Amino acid sequence: MPVRTPLLAVVSGPPATGKTTLARALAQRLGVPAVLRDEIKQGMVMNHPGHAPDGNDLLNVPTMEAFFATLTVLLGAGTSVVAEAAFQDRLWRPGLEPLMKIADLRIIRCTTPTAAIAQRITDRAHRDSHRAAHGDKALLADMKAGLYDPDQFVPISLDAPNLLVDTSDGYMPGMAEIQRFVLRPDRKDAN
Repeated sequence: MPVRTPLLAVVSGPPATGKTTLARALAQRLGVPAVLRDEIKQGMVMNHPGHAPDGNDLLNVPTMEAFFATLTVLLGAGTSVVAEAAFQDRLWRPGLEPLMKIADLRIIRCTTPTAAIAQRITDRAHRDSHRAAHGDKALLADMKAGLYDPDQFVPISLDAPNLLVDTSDGYMPGMAEIQRFVLRPDRKDAN
């Protein structure tokens, strides 16, 4: 029986560009697991009472290690996956390069205007108590002070199919086109 190479659909982009929402919807549509970096970190924070995220958050490295280890286990078992994180190229690339040997990579980069990003961060900081694990208030302060600009986000530079998705108002292109991009027929198949 022919076996397909597992699919790894990576959803990337700056914070508050709709990555998590898109990753969950895409994973559900495809019928595969979603591995979400923020949820892994929130699980770690739950076991570290008094955790306060700052610029040198001690949970960031173990979170990233657990994220890529989870992807490695699932893909190695032949499971297709949707993965989501706000990592820039310098963090994504070293984690994804070894996975490209065992998975067919698709990269989806979410984008939305900076004003919408600031509003989304503000809204979710007030609405979701779990967001305290991620330092949204510090991110907003950095944006206001000009220390962080989402337009300077460095996208994943690997040689893999890429799709830019505007999440300003829904998805452009739409979910059906995103799914077609992920499932396009040039996927690697093994015997």
